[in-house]
Amino acid sequence: MSFQRFMSIVRKEFIHIRRDRASMIIAFIAPLMMLFLFGFAVKLDIENVEMAVVDWDQSTASREFIQKLKNTDYFIDKYYVSSDQEAIDLIDRGLVKVAVIFPSGFEKDIHKGKEAEVQFLIDGSDSTVSKTALPSAVMTANNYSVQLKTAEMEKRGYMASGGQSGVVAKARVLYNQEMDSIKFTIPGLIGLVIQNITIILTAFALVRERERGTLEQLIITPIRSIELILGKLTPYVLIGFMNFGMVMTLAIVVFHMDIQGNVPLLLVLSACFVICALAMGMIISTVAKTQLQAMQMALLALLPSVLLSGFVFPREAMPKPIYLMGFAIPLTYYLEIIRGIVLKGVGMKYFYQQVILLVLFTVLLITVAVVRFKKRLD
Repeated sequence: MSFQRFMSIVRKEFIHIRRDRASMIIAFIAPLMMLFLFGFAVKLDIENVEMAVVDWDQSTASREFIQKLKNTDYFIDKYYVSSDQEAIDLIDRGLVKVAVIFPSGFEKDIHKGKEAEVQFLIDGSDSTVSKTALPSAVMTANNYSVQLKTAEMEKRGYMASGGQSGVVAKARVLYNQEMDSIKFTIPGLIGLVIQNITIILTAFALVRERERGTLEQLIITPIRSIELILGKLTPYVLIGFMNFGMVMTLAIVVFHMDIQGNVPLLLVLSACFVICALAMGMIISTVAKTQLQAMQMALLALLPSVLLSGFVFPREAMPKPIYLMGFAIPLTYYLEIIRGIVLKGVGMKYFYQQVILLVLFTVLLITVAVVRFKKRLD
């Protein structure tokens, strides 16, 4: 073995890597990006759960209890509303995960030594958050009761009687009453699978055509560029729809997923998401020069979807900059849509903003993909 010949090959390969911008990004930028995203996004401690407050009592005691909830760092009092139904609507729209309701006479019951009830409505469709919110609410009520009894003891100078009652948290879990993590995970997994398969299939197919030279053969035919683009992409749209049908059937039959809402609406919005994923794959295909690069770029694009969309890790627990980055990912909106329809049974009234943003993303990505693809053809 000649060391000189060996080193010449090594130098040649480093020159190729240096000239290949995509390889340089994957080699040096991707590891930093992965560590950055994992370090900030993978946070299992639930904090800053957004909460709606219905305070029928409007008393010092109710305000003290709200402050106790905020002091735990688990809850943020984002909305103050005037009825129980308004609080439920906020949960349906995904704007809050918890609602706390103080009945009229809450403070009077405390002063009379009666059991003062405070009701919690918890969004069970997000099992990760609900499993933390429920015990935190009960613990806060218990701690507040101990504080009230201790204050009464100090005031009177003797032990409080056993008949004295404190604050009792009455929790009601909405939608996924068992807080079953499978019911929360499966709808999100459907969105993730459909996105990943569609992106990878589309990116690979177009790059493979270019590598084989068959795309250039089509270019010299009388076919117009728009006809070529639509003809190439239509099969992958149909495959995406078929994949969606298969994974939905599997989820219903094997995992017993119940669709609470409008099935036709779910199909239409899922079709929009499939087209959006196809556009992302098409954009990758216009950048990648080889199938290996296409795979690397696809994986690089899919990683933020897993971490930042709310598929596994609650977005509420993420730092603000990372949380805001999640809004740039189409899967974020689709997960809110599919979970809203499947788990909550809500309609367009409750997630129309997510639908509008998903459609805008789809139109934007399709436009960019077609323009870049036509430029490649020219």
